Amino acid sequence: MVHFLHPGLSPRTIALPDAQKDALGSCVVQEEASPYSLVNICLHVLIANLEKLCSERSDGTLCLPEHWSFPQEVADRFLGVMTWQGKLTDRTASIFRGNQMKLKLVNIQKAKISTAAFIKAFCHHRLIELDATAVHTDLPVPDIISGLCSNSWIQQNLRCLLLDSTSIPRDSRVLYFGQLTGLRILSVFNVCFHSEDLANVSQLPKLESLDISNTLVTNISALLTCKNRLKSLTMHYLKCLTMTKSQILAVIRELKCLLHLDISDHRQLKSDLAFHLLQQKDILPNVVSLDISGGSYITDGAVELFIRQRPAMQFVGLLATDAGYSDFFTTKQGLRVAGGVNMRQISEALSRYRNRSCFMKEALYRLFTETFSMQVTMPAVLKLVAVGMRNHPLDLPVQFTASACALNLTRQGLARGMPVRLLSEVTCLLFKALKNFPHYQQLQKNCLLSLTNSRILVDVPFDRFDAAKFVMRWLCKHENPKMQTMAVSITSILALQLSPEQTAQLQEELFMAVKNNIAEVRELSSKLVTEDVVKHVSSLLHSKEMEVSYFAAGIIAHLTSDSQPWMSRDLQRTALLQDLYATIQNWPSSSCKMTALVTYRSFKAFFPLLGNFSQPEVQLWALWAMYHVCSKNPSKYCKMLVEEEGLPLLCDIREHSEADPQAQKIAISILDDFRMHFVNYQRHPLCSMPLT
Repeated sequence: MVHFLHPGLSPRTIALPDAQKDALGSCVVQEEASPYSLVNICLHVLIANLEKLCSERSDGTLCLPEHWSFPQEVADRFLGVMTWQGKLTDRTASIFRGNQMKLKLVNIQKAKISTAAFIKAFCHHRLIELDATAVHTDLPVPDIISGLCSNSWIQQNLRCLLLDSTSIPRDSRVLYFGQLTGLRILSVFNVCFHSEDLANVSQLPKLESLDISNTLVTNISALLTCKNRLKSLTMHYLKCLTMTKSQILAVIRELKCLLHLDISDHRQLKSDLAFHLLQQKDILPNVVSLDISGGSYITDGAVELFIRQRPAMQFVGLLATDAGYSDFFTTKQGLRVAGGVNMRQISEALSRYRNRSCFMKEALYRLFTETFSMQVTMPAVLKLVAVGMRNHPLDLPVQFTASACALNLTRQGLARGMPVRLLSEVTCLLFKALKNFPHYQQLQKNCLLSLTNSRILVDVPFDRFDAAKFVMRWLCKHENPKMQTMAVSITSILALQLSPEQTAQLQEELFMAVKNNIAEVRELSSKLVTEDVVKHVSSLLHSKEMEVSYFAAGIIAHLTSDSQPWMSRDLQRTALLQDLYATIQNWPSSSCKMTALVTYRSFKAFFPLLGNFSQPEVQLWALWAMYHVCSKNPSKYCKMLVEEEGLPLLCDIREHSEADPQAQKIAISILDDFRMHFVNYQRHPLCSMPLT
């Protein structure tokens, strides 16, 4: 079977991250290249073997061995890793019952657990933080609050509660947070949270940070209740507000303790609230962070004036606005800008908006433009791209643009400067995108182009069996020559890395994908010897592209080696053989470089050609092909010659009195290479024979 890989453009000069110029990039390389901590390794092993290590209760849930006990920090991390891996269920969450685990910081993001399991597993612990972002609908917000309030210690000491994208039943009444008197941080982003709920929350005695983004709040006047303690207010995309701009600004003006205000919006809504805010002189005197990304009519001059009047400001969000271009935003010491003007602003935007798909896709689009001709490795940026892909797996614009950015950041030699672990994560995310959007061809092309990178294909860990299956199926469905070449390139490398068992499982896909090699199957020769096929292949034989001529010659050699299908057109067969011989004579040396790197899994398909002394033309092609790969990779192919018992055939050609002189010359060259390069087989009997 023939495989080939296009090397593409010559490698670029790689500039690895300089700790002085790119501290974050240098830090990422160090972090990603370092081994996992012993604690993390142990936790992963425990989770992988949880079913074996635990006993089972009568209700089917798991129970830890009685003598086991986890310190609080380890227990928190254990739960976090379980959640990250998607292993937290009603069955496994039960290991957190009782006192063997002492939890404080609970992370159950996106977990699929029921209310009963949540209460039994977590509500008896002394929790100070709970992140229940996007938990399954089996655990709605009212039940979370009720469960937490069942513990008097939690009522007084829970400091942080994140309920983003968590469900609320339609028939629910006002959400009653009043008993959680210790709450300092509350986030209800993308939740069915109403003005009545805001009124309830605003009475919490210690509340300092509140996120009511993308909720159903129509009036924010209730915030005046906590105006003397609220330090951070995020109300991005507050689409249901019915207040006038002057009424909104009047409320904000009273929040004199605010250090952070986020009134960013979707650009398509054309909100000008931020424009009017920037005109106010007597507002937000202590603010250090202002996010107005997506606002309309924002200008550099207005933002610069606002910041100069508040010199303590440390951050401003300007993505998807017309601001951020003046020198002020690059020269102002201590000011971070999330925008789309340069790599620094884009990186800040990718980091700040990792959970907001509308801004993530905007930042990725700007990144794609900025990195189109990238010549410096940027591992920190690639890691931010990976975070965006992981956080928005079902958002097509995010996945599509991120795949294009990943390609720009890893193309050709740039991948060599990236940590293997990071490349592994990105590759796995690309395949996840392929599965989630199987009919979006441009996304698939981006992912396949990334995989043509030899650094990724050879060095990076990922599911090669799954990748080979996908690529081969893709190959069968698309007829674009360039894309087929790319898919074959990937398959050629992946196939060599699969176990025999895995290869056997791919028989169906393999047959479909490599039907471009059926000329080697004798039983099908008669089907191929048609006027159209022969005429087309004969024309390809004279292609100016060496690899095209080479593969066409291989097809002709295999088809003409069997005279049976040519009984009625012997003259045509004779003419083809003569043309084949003349073409090979005009080729450069067998050790020449071709645009495509040819590889073989076996030489056995050549052996019938090597023994065909009545047709020196096909014999010559087989020898040329074998010498070509032996000269490129002698350690691999000389070993193959021995293991498949091909050396005696070469010796027969060398010694045969009727052999073509050119064929004898190439056979001797192959044997010379074998003797010179493959020291592991120096004791082979054929090595002791004279080779000239």
